[in-house]
Amino acid sequence: MDRFRELTAFVAVVNAGAFNEAARKLALSPSVVTRLIAELETRLDVRLLTRTTRKIALTEVGQQVYHDSLRVLSGLQELEASATGAQQVPQGLLRVTAPVLFGQRQILPILRDFLDEYPEVTASTFFVDRLVDLIDEGMDVAVRIGTLANSSLIGTKVGSVRHVTVASPGYLRQFGNPQTPADLCDHQIVSSTRLAINSEWVFQSKGITKNIQTRPRLQVNTVSAAVESAVVGWGLTRVLSYQVADELASGSLVEILQPFEDREIPIHLLHHEGHLSSAKTRSFINYAADRLRQNLKID
Repeated sequence: MDRFRELTAFVAVVNAGAFNEAARKLALSPSVVTRLIAELETRLDVRLLTRTTRKIALTEVGQQVYHDSLRVLSGLQELEASATGAQQVPQGLLRVTAPVLFGQRQILPILRDFLDEYPEVTASTFFVDRLVDLIDEGMDVAVRIGTLANSSLIGTKVGSVRHVTVASPGYLRQFGNPQTPADLCDHQIVSSTRLAINSEWVFQSKGITKNIQTRPRLQVNTVSAAVESAVVGWGLTRVLSYQVADELASGSLVEILQPFEDREIPIHLLHHEGHLSSAKTRSFINYAADRLRQNLKID
């Protein structure tokens, strides 16, 4: 029981960012919370938090213990819910991860509406442009864009996207419209290094693949920067269709080389539920899948 209280106090302090606030949420005195954290650090023989007069921060070891604690506490909550039947009502903290732009543009509006419908659920998002290990990093649901690797995770397909090459109308008026992928060698290119580390763009049409080695004049490390550069007419770029859906709809960007882009890239919602399925995760998967399937019809 003490170990459970220690982990609960530790997670509460990290989430709240302060001992006093964590103590208030746990209905404990600050001194008790401080003692529980100290006992946990002593038992593990590591420092988990660094404290200053203004804030607390996780140490490197503390970050790992935090994610492990989330997983342990989540398992205990699901065990209790399964035993009492409480898992039939969506409740508790839902942790969702997705690529940054997809999360901001697609997942966040859906998540807010979901929380309005299920008042006993709270949510935390982790939007990053890298693969997140659901178990190791304590996530309940992940959006995965691309072919799924073999794993124990359960995937629900919600749609697909494709690569699109885009430029502003002003750029095309000044420099012309490429008619084939080979014409890209005559154009100024902005490349997102996250998507094209080796600057090779792969086009596919009717089963025929064309590999084009581009020569970017500007390489940026975020998709947003590549899109912004294209919008102002500095060059053309290639991203995933959802990343420029708003710009294409407004006309600030125009798709080019569309006849050479018919390869669909699947989008899945992933979760790692076993025999102890939680209502919050099941409900969100169903809710988000319906909305995403409608939204992604634009592709």
